[in-house]
Formats: sequence, C-alpha cells, structure tokens
Amino acid sequence: MDAWDELLRRAEPAAVLTPDGVIEGLNAAMATMLGRPEAQCLGRRFGDLWPAGQRITVESLLDHAAKTKAVAMRVLEFPGRGEAPIACLIEARPIRDPSGDDRLVWVHALDSQNDLTSLLIPFRLVTTASDLGLWMYAPQRRQLEWLGGAPALTVAFPGPSTCLPAVMSAVHPDDRPALRQLLRSSSVQTPWTKLRYLTEQDGLHRLAVQTCRIQLGYGGPERTFGVVRDDTKQEKRKKKARAALAAERQRAKDTADFSSALITASTEQELQQVVLTRLAATFGAGGAMLALVDEGRLRVSTDGGIAMSEVEVLQGLPLSAPGPVPEAIRTGTSQFVPGRKDYIQHWPQAVDYPRIERLGPDYAVSITPLSETGDQPLGAWTMFYHREYRASLDEQTLMGTLADLAGQALRRIRLQQARVELATALQQTMLPTLPEHLAGLEVASRYRPSRDGLDIGGDWYDAFVMPDGTVAIEIGDAQGHDVDAAAFMGQVRSFMRGIATHEARPGAVLTSTNELLVTMGAARFASCTMLHLDPRDGRVTGASAGHVPVLHARRDGSHSVRELPGGPVLGVVPDTDYQEETFTLDEGGALVMVTDGVVEGPRLTLDAGLERAGSLAGAALHDGLDAEGTADRILDAAVAVDHLDDVAVLVIRRA
Repeated sequence: MDAWDELLRRAEPAAVLTPDGVIEGLNAAMATMLGRPEAQCLGRRFGDLWPAGQRITVESLLDHAAKTKAVAMRVLEFPGRGEAPIACLIEARPIRDPSGDDRLVWVHALDSQNDLTSLLIPFRLVTTASDLGLWMYAPQRRQLEWLGGAPALTVAFPGPSTCLPAVMSAVHPDDRPALRQLLRSSSVQTPWTKLRYLTEQDGLHRLAVQTCRIQLGYGGPERTFGVVRDDTKQEKRKKKARAALAAERQRAKDTADFSSALITASTEQELQQVVLTRLAATFGAGGAMLALVDEGRLRVSTDGGIAMSEVEVLQGLPLSAPGPVPEAIRTGTSQFVPGRKDYIQHWPQAVDYPRIERLGPDYAVSITPLSETGDQPLGAWTMFYHREYRASLDEQTLMGTLADLAGQALRRIRLQQARVELATALQQTMLPTLPEHLAGLEVASRYRPSRDGLDIGGDWYDAFVMPDGTVAIEIGDAQGHDVDAAAFMGQVRSFMRGIATHEARPGAVLTSTNELLVTMGAARFASCTMLHLDPRDGRVTGASAGHVPVLHARRDGSHSVRELPGGPVLGVVPDTDYQEETFTLDEGGALVMVTDGVVEGPRLTLDAGLERAGSLAGAALHDGLDAEGTADRILDAAVAVDHLDDVAVLVIRRA
C-alpha cells in the first residue's frame, strides 16, 4: 500500500484501477475532477464516472494499458470545476499490486505546463480531418495563433500568429461586432456565427466560426479556441438552392392556397374569381380563361392577361362546335396547342380562337377540362403562354388534379344552389304571413336559417286575431335543422292555432298542445312562448314552454328581461300545467320575442345575448324606429356574431 500512497500522493489527478477498470484507490484531485466524493468513487468502474461523450475513449485507454501491458496516453476532457472543461493528457500505466501479484492500472494526469501544444494534437487532427481550421486566442496578448487544419483555410491566416487588429480589419465591418462577441463570450461554447472575411489572395470568403473555452491541463491556463469553416462555395450553392427551394415552396403554397380556395368557394362567382386570379400565377402562364357550360353553350370569362375581345367569339358557342375548347369539354381530354400550324391542322373549320395571327413558335395554349369523359360537361380552363412551352408530366398531372377539384366544387355549388332554392321555397310555405293591419299594433318578423343542414330549420312564429279582439302571438323552436324539423314545426304551429280557437288562455293552449304531442309519441320536441295582447289597453298575458325570455323595450331606451312562468318544452313531460303571467305593454313600447340562435352563439352566452338584444331594441325605439327597423337591427347583430343556429325575431310595438 505504500507504493499506492506514492502513486496517489500527487497534485495532479490520479487513481489505481483493477484491469477491468474498477477503482481501488484515488486521490482528492481525481475525485474532484470526477465530481464525486472519494467514498462514492471507490469500487465503481472508472469509465462509468465520465461524461457519456468521453466513455469510449476512457475505456479504450484502460483496455490498451491492461491488455498490452504498455503505457497508453489520451487527451481527455474533464467537466472542470468552473464553466470551461479541462483538457488533460492522461496516462494509463500497468503496475503490480505491492501486496500481491495482481496486476493494476495506474491512471494519472501528466504535467504538460511546458508543452501545452501536446494537448492540442487531437483537436488539430480532428479539425484537419473535418476540413476545418483551428485557432487559439490569448486575450492578454490580443493574439490569434493559427493551429492549422484544412489547407484551404491557410489563405485566411497566412502566418502562425496574427494580432487581433489585423484579423479584425479583414472582417467585413458589419460582422466585426459578431467577432468581438465571440471572443468575449462567457459561454463555454458558442453557436456557429457567419463572418465575411477578405483575403488578399482570392477575395471575400464566407466563414463560419464557433468558439469554446478550454482549460489546458490540470491547473493550467484557460484559452478561447475557434473552429473555422469556409462556406464560400457552399453558400453559393445554398443561395442557388434556396432560390430554387423558395420558388418551389411558393409554387406549393400557391397550389395549396388554390386548392383550399376551390374547396371553400360557395358560389359560381367565387369559383370564377379563384380560377382567374390564381390559375396563371400558379403555372407561370401569361393569362387564363374559364369557360363554363350553361345549357349546352359556353360562358367565358378571362383574367387581366387576356382581353375579352380576343375570346368573344367563344361566348355562347355551342358545345358541339369544332375547336380545342369544346373538344376538351366534350371528350374530357386536355388539349395543347403549340402553334398556328397545329391549330389549323387539327381544327380547320374552327372559329379563329385564339386569334390565329398570335399563334406562333413563341405562343402556346393549354386547355384542361373540369370533368372527365362520361360526366356531365362542366367546362374547361385555358392558359396562354407567350413563349414556346410544353408542360411536364408532373405539371399536367397537377393541372388535371386542380381542374378536377374545380369541377367537384362547381358540382357542389350547383347542387347546393338547388338545395337552397328548395329550402327557400319550403320555408316560405311553412312560415305564415303576418296580418298586415292590427289596430294599435305594429308587428314585424325576421328569419334567417342556420348555416348547416338543408338551410331550413324548426324556428317559427305566428300572429293572429282572437275572437275577443286580442292578438295571439307565438314564437317557437322545433328540434333539428332539416325537412323533418320543418314539418314538425308546421304541425306544432297548426295544432296551437287550432287549439287557440277554443282556449282563451295561452297557458291552456300550451297544456293542450303538449298533451297532444305526448299522446302522438312525437319523436321531437319544441320550445315555445305564447302571448295574448290586448291592443286597447296593452294588457299582455303570456306563458312559456322552455323558451327564451321575452324582452320588453321602452321609448326611453331602457329594457327589461321578462321570464314568463310555464313549464318544460312541448312533447316531453305528460300532464304538465303551464302557468301564466299578466303585465302591461306601455304605449310606444315593444315586445321582442326571439329564438335562441339570436341570443346564443360560439362566443355569446344567453345572458349576454339577451342584454345585447334588449339594448339594441331600446336604442332603436329611442331613435324613433318602428317595428321593422327594430327587427332589422336585432337580426343584423345576430348574423354579425357568426350564428350557427336558425334565428327568428318577432317585434310587437304598441303604437
């Protein structure tokens, strides 16, 4: 053990290991470098205590000393006690255990204070192999020492040592602050930094520099090292590649935007606008034309690259006429016209389209149909090129894909238009015509269908004169947004009107309607508010079946929310007795009855919606608006908050 004490009684880090790397003993310096107390190091494998990036090198060092019985050396980096790592020259030497014949390995850091360059040999070899350069900076002397590396970089540092001002003068003025930051950085390792560096031999170089701080040897000096990469040629290639990539990305973005715009177009006018504003730009054409088929004839439109006078001969042209555009639409096959000769050869009887005198070696036309053979002809788009041009196979495929999307969008738009027309007609038959003249009252209604489904829903309203001279007013919302909901709404409204001729009270009408729906086993339910208003004295009696509260607006601009008594929605709970409440509508005041789509939305709570609608109604009366103007204000506000549900508004103003 005395021999061990001698081996470990050193200022530099040292340890004694078994041949398989287990620590038998170590000194305080080695424990400090490994970042653990001595007791936690004993009995553990030496290689396991090093950072992951160093373990392979450590294991190879120990393996060489143990198996070859020869001295081995490696430059290793300890984590260090400060921020900068410590580069040490580590020797592994085989020894014998003085207390027996067992072999051991003595590992210790060599004193390299007088030969610091030996610690840099591995770094120099790596930089040379990696086509990099290596320099060392001593801030006290303001000197950069070139340590070698890639031969191509020696032109930037012709001498082994250069003063900092000389190096700085060769750096582009705009990049000098970046170099100063690299040299002054407190970071152990900086990111790569771009520098423009002017040499006398071959002009401007584009360099990338990264610096790191390393302590050379145990107890040695700390230095800043710089790794240099010459990106001059690479930057030129990158610039060219970036330009090509940017163009490709822009093309991809234009294509994606084009596709998205086609998919979201909701009218033929929008579809036409999408095609004519994006088509030519997406494919680098000089102009574009869109020809749609209406009742067997062409309807054409153009972008700014083509004058309508050039294609006017196609307007109203029968689909059976000869020519590249009708043929592309009829056959569902793309056509390409590379010049005048080709045009005359294929379509000798066709109208002069495009103007034949413009066709030549520097002018070309491509035509892509919007539907395939066998489908109902929809139309085609045409692109004009003011140069000799023939689309690649990939480009032709993309043109066809986008044209197919445009065709699908056009079919969807036309189908939706037919559905809207059907829904509008059905809705008009379902909603009643309000009485034109009600003594002492103004009544106005507004309805807007939801954005989903068949654009028809279950909201309804009604107003009619009772035998005793009062006016019955109702508003409701049947479950759903489809034809069945509309039909159910019509049933409920008819039931209530029929029952009202025999029942004098709104609560009784709701009670009887509810019992009828429950008995029928109706698959849907409905909410409803019903009022009886006497225009002579403003007396109002009302009841509610789970519906939105009524708003009471006054001429002074104020309003109140009136929650009427009643019960649950109609058609769910049997034997429900709907209670009533009576109040007075003042002269000049108005009652506002709405469905929930008016006062609720994705970003609107019921309370906030009621407050908003009530404020709008009060302000409208204060401004002197009648029932029609008040209803418009409330509906416009509901549409503005992106309503998802149907909306119905009924305003009753006492004149």
